[in-house]
Amino acid sequence: MATESSESEEEGKITGGNQHLVVEDDLREMGKKAAWTVSSCKTGNGVSSLRDDNLETYWQSDGAQPHLVNIQFQKKVKLQLVVLYVDFKLDESYTPSKISIRAGDGFHNLKEIKTVELVKPTGWVYLSLSGNDPRETFVNTFMLQIAVLSNHLNGRDTHVRQIKVYGPRPNPIPHQPFQFTSREFITYSTVR
Repeated sequence: MATESSESEEEGKITGGNQHLVVEDDLREMGKKAAWTVSSCKTGNGVSSLRDDNLETYWQSDGAQPHLVNIQFQKKVKLQLVVLYVDFKLDESYTPSKISIRAGDGFHNLKEIKTVELVKPTGWVYLSLSGNDPRETFVNTFMLQIAVLSNHLNGRDTHVRQIKVYGPRPNPIPHQPFQFTSREFITYSTVR
């Protein structure tokens, strides 16, 4: 994961943000495999604005808090990282200050896996889904829900400019204990 001196995480608080999205090579973006919905939106600022890779557009909620982004997958997937682009300098009171991430099989059994407080973030904010146990490097789930619980300056509606969801890249050869990356190693990795 990318970290810079402007980003710090202690006791669930994150300040700063990264201007450039940098993700490890062993992760892949999983958002394309999901159905995305939001709890509410202003006309023209819906879920498509979260996924268009344009930092000038944003999802704007329209209603009471919490504001929800629901990410549903057809089959169970492994997720390791959620990355949000938020901009306090542009959005001020529309910027989220407290976010909850929940996972489960559907709406009926979502469990909170992480709560994070954002302090005037500007840029990409990285939220790892791994637990305290080093063996828990990912979440295996059908559904992920991102809930904006509160905004800066007691704002009512929220702006989120982009959301990306990452999971581990699968091994190119099934039942292979090693993760070869070069073509030559992969070519000669099986016995005829």
